[in-house]
Amino acid sequence: MSASLPIKPATSAFLDRAPTMLIGADWTGAADGALMDLRNPATGAVLCQVPSAGAADVDRAVRAARQAFDDSPWSRMRPRERQNLLWKLADLMERDADLLAELECLNNGKSAAVARVMDVQLGIDFLRYMAGWATKIEGASVEVSMPLMPNDDFHGFIRREAVGVVGAIVAWNFPLLLACWKLGPALATGCSVVLKPADETPLSALKLAELVLEAGYPAGVFNVVTGTGVNAGAALTHHPLVDKLTFTGSTAVGKEIGKAAMDHMTRVTLELGGKSPTIVMADADLASAAAGAAQAIFFNQGQVCCAGSRLYVQRKHFDNVVADIAGIANGMKLGNGLDPSVDMGPLISARQQQRVYNYIELGREKGATVACGGEQFGPGYFVKPTVLVDVDQQSPVVQEEIFGPVLVAMPFDDIDEVVRLANDSPYGLGASIWSNDLGAVHRMIPRIKSGSVWVNCHSALDPALPFGGYKLSGVGREMGAAAIEHYTELKSVLIRL
Repeated sequence: MSASLPIKPATSAFLDRAPTMLIGADWTGAADGALMDLRNPATGAVLCQVPSAGAADVDRAVRAARQAFDDSPWSRMRPRERQNLLWKLADLMERDADLLAELECLNNGKSAAVARVMDVQLGIDFLRYMAGWATKIEGASVEVSMPLMPNDDFHGFIRREAVGVVGAIVAWNFPLLLACWKLGPALATGCSVVLKPADETPLSALKLAELVLEAGYPAGVFNVVTGTGVNAGAALTHHPLVDKLTFTGSTAVGKEIGKAAMDHMTRVTLELGGKSPTIVMADADLASAAAGAAQAIFFNQGQVCCAGSRLYVQRKHFDNVVADIAGIANGMKLGNGLDPSVDMGPLISARQQQRVYNYIELGREKGATVACGGEQFGPGYFVKPTVLVDVDQQSPVVQEEIFGPVLVAMPFDDIDEVVRLANDSPYGLGASIWSNDLGAVHRMIPRIKSGSVWVNCHSALDPALPFGGYKLSGVGREMGAAAIEHYTELKSVLIRL
């Protein structure tokens, strides 16, 4: 284990004991002994090794989850008990919040201080929110007509039941929070789970698994398999005993998972990519809008599915707003996320660093002007916060998801034009409007084709508000009451009296 800044003893101890997978009640390596290196994105150094699971390991995990759902005390647990276990898990996360935040920092590169107040706290809040849903899952009674049997009496009702074994695959940008988004509704409804964290960032999921067992969940209710998407992820996606797949990640991978799910008619929800517009109207508080637009794209190094990566500013204020954002970008301190004074950390990997830099170079080749940033450096996987102007709406840097700290900025003249530009994208995950004219805002909101619209803020998430996308940004919703629907099946019952 290597880190350039000191870490807490508990974090060091977790890394030094060579984390293993949780399958059923067992902490185990891969059946074939395969391991994979995890790296600290801030330094490029190897943090530790974890098992690299194959199909046999995934099969063991799915069967453990199947047994827990069908035959263990979990299958007979009452809603109040499921609620209390979720509360206990949230309490344990709160107790170990600093450790979880450091693991996110070391494994992902993000600021530990930000991870503590954002990723970890939002995960805790979400589990507590979902705990309340465990006791509020309802069916309905129905007065049936039965015209073909007019002389008989009937009782009709609808049950909502747990969908079963959930295969959850999460991305590397918010490893712990995304795991909680999957785990919360699954446990609230009584499902069992096999979680496959991203190849690069399994550490917080493995710590979460420890806390699940400590909270008192029966063995097999929560299983974690670490490994590559090609091996472990594909095996989980194609497993016939998985009743539901839930995936957060790229649109390309999401499409493949969706296709594979249809082989067994596996239920599926997909939270995928985005290219979200940030719209600044002429009447907005321009200083606030510039700061908000910078936060919308540079938070988490731009590695956010709903990042405000396209900026549209009413023409007369365009130059000033862009200059303000460039000033904010140039003033940001980049470095190791263990340093609380750092504003932005590294990208997740050398591959992602090169991918983002290639897009910047492509923008230049297509005629874009770099207003700030545009450089990469190391050690570690850093790209300076970048703003591109003089870009064409059809340029790849405008149409494709870069997933890094790169903002493309364009002027507009009127509402009709900016609505058209905002919707001119294969994605539809989020959008923000910066304006003090609420009449105009309310007229715009129905016209924006995205799953979330924020006004005078961006990427502001609440556990009670569903989150998901239109178009290539996915299928289904995370969070809110909508999540319960995605982890349950409806059963109609008709009794002839």
